Amino acid sequence: MSPTGHEPTHPEAGAEENASQQPAVDAAGGPGARIDPVARERARARAEAMAYREQDRANRTKARTLTNMFWALLATFVVVAFLMIVTWRPKEEKVRAVEYTAQLADARKAAPWIRGPEPMPEGWTATNVEFRAPQQRPITWHLGTVTNEKKYVGLEQSNQTSRAYQNEELGKTEDDGTSTVRGVVWQRKTLLERKNENALVLVGSGVTTIVVGNAGYPALETFAATLR
Repeated sequence: MSPTGHEPTHPEAGAEENASQQPAVDAAGGPGARIDPVARERARARAEAMAYREQDRANRTKARTLTNMFWALLATFVVVAFLMIVTWRPKEEKVRAVEYTAQLADARKAAPWIRGPEPMPEGWTATNVEFRAPQQRPITWHLGTVTNEKKYVGLEQSNQTSRAYQNEELGKTEDDGTSTVRGVVWQRKTLLERKNENALVLVGSGVTTIVVGNAGYPALETFAATLR
């Protein structure tokens, strides 16, 4: 026992008691500063999920925009195509007419056997004419016309009567019966090297006369009937 009558005190014991009553402080420097790893992982997962949803929303918005643009362009194309179809009209090529009667008269002075339409069928137009003078053997006469139905009918004449002249003018042909025009029998021919073309051929008195075109036999016969 001490001289004062009290038990001796120990400073170390008091310090330990005070320390036991202090709250725990971690190395981060404050109470509760330590974060649970599980909570950290959950927070990271939530952040990634939110970012994914935002990106998905942006992608869907972009896809809808592109789809709307596509349908708008398609609708515009359909409207334009429809307008083009309903308003388009084919350009009618104007037939360039030529005057042939003067040249026909001159040709007859050199070759009286030359023939021409007198008169030209109504609505038909002469489009080209050519006469090879007697100095150019053989003599040939050509007159091209366009019918009122925009079909072609041509007249070819020559003082050649050989098969070679017919082949030169018509190419390969095959006989297709006959046509009688004003009491004269013409040989019908189908042209094998020209689509939808036929010919009437008359050979006699040292002259070959050919009426050829794509207007059909009735039109060829109509033209042949006008030849004088």
